[in-house]
Amino acid sequence: MKPRRLVAATAAAALAAIALPISSASAAVNCAPYKQYGKLTGKTVHIFTSILSPESDIYMKAYADFEKCTGVTIQWEGSNDFESQLGVRVAGGSAPDLAIIPQPGLLQQMVKTGKAVPAPAGVVANAKKYWTADWRAYSTVNGKYYGAPLSANMKSLVWYSPKFFKKYKLTVPKTWAEMMKLSDQIVKLGQKPWCAGIGSGTATGWPATDWMEELTLRMYGPKVYDSWVAGKTKFASPQIENVMKTLSKWLMNPKYVNAGIGDVKSIATTTFQDAGLGIPKGKCFMLQQASFYGAQFPQGTKIAPSGDVFAFFLPSINKKWPIPVEGGGEFIVSFRNAPEVNAVQTFMSSPLYLTNRAKDSAGGWTTANSGVPVSAYPTPLDRMVATYLSNPKATFRFDGSDAMPAAVGAGSFWTQMTAWFSGDNPQATSTIDSIAKAIDATWPTA
Repeated sequence: MKPRRLVAATAAAALAAIALPISSASAAVNCAPYKQYGKLTGKTVHIFTSILSPESDIYMKAYADFEKCTGVTIQWEGSNDFESQLGVRVAGGSAPDLAIIPQPGLLQQMVKTGKAVPAPAGVVANAKKYWTADWRAYSTVNGKYYGAPLSANMKSLVWYSPKFFKKYKLTVPKTWAEMMKLSDQIVKLGQKPWCAGIGSGTATGWPATDWMEELTLRMYGPKVYDSWVAGKTKFASPQIENVMKTLSKWLMNPKYVNAGIGDVKSIATTTFQDAGLGIPKGKCFMLQQASFYGAQFPQGTKIAPSGDVFAFFLPSINKKWPIPVEGGGEFIVSFRNAPEVNAVQTFMSSPLYLTNRAKDSAGGWTTANSGVPVSAYPTPLDRMVATYLSNPKATFRFDGSDAMPAAVGAGSFWTQMTAWFSGDNPQATSTIDSIAKAIDATWPTA
């Protein structure tokens, strides 16, 4: 799985099961919004997740009043080994009451075990009212809905410096053609417009798979994107090889990259964390990276439309899909059908819970729930991201490589992208074809 969040946690915090309300015991609580969930005194609900402290503290604070008013106790257990442990626990008969699952593929695997429970009516109602059809589809299996999303992140962003754009009289582009013209304009200034890095330890290469996914969605739309992710449209197909050619003209263009770092080859050896650090210094003008990248800038960096750094929407290419958005998120899924479990799952799918979570955040957290007011988000970037994620006119798709078989999505796709960027002539058509065929050759036959 590609990195979802950049949160440090000790092993002790990762294994701790925490069950405590965060809000002050003396604070007055308005219990009116919670009456619909009934009295659950003496009941306990166990949530298993990969979300660790300190991030988990805000999730728990957001349901503290719910605990007080209903009487339920919510046990939160975060683990660095969540993905593998969830399957073990479910198979061994010790499934959690609720699990916060970050990949649609893992959700589908849990449904196949027969242990996951379809979402109760309250969750289904919230999902239909507050999430788009694209989002609902990711937790619908064989016509049954299993869990509403919680958080969501957006990858379709370009980071830049408003300060240096103003200095050089540059305008944020609205279309792909405008973005390429802007790149050429920066070249004429004697600068390289783009910086990039795909290094990420054992996950090196994942940022390049994101670039492929962004372009596929923009050039060919959701049907081809879904077909490609499912293995029906091959990497060596005319569409995907054309995507690779477009990518090579963009981030393999020696006139465009690698600003402040080196040549095209340096992209393969530069970590994604370091790639954009030159933006607030004026050494790099643009970086394509997800909304979570803001955490990489040094403390004190002002992230705002008129600040040291900000981001704009990665423009569309085809007018058929004017708002293509790639991202990720988490779904809360039940493994026990009981009134208290249903109540917690329903509450955590509500705008009230997610608004509590949003307003107590220091920034860097969003949801695609349209019932959360944009004003609840504490930062300009979060407000912009939330607007795109909840836009009913957007074409949203989950990270493609995360949904591909692991041998491809977390294997050959990563390694072949790395080999491609580190090669001597990555723009060569023959190289593109060989890379595409090499990835196709690793796709499981069954």
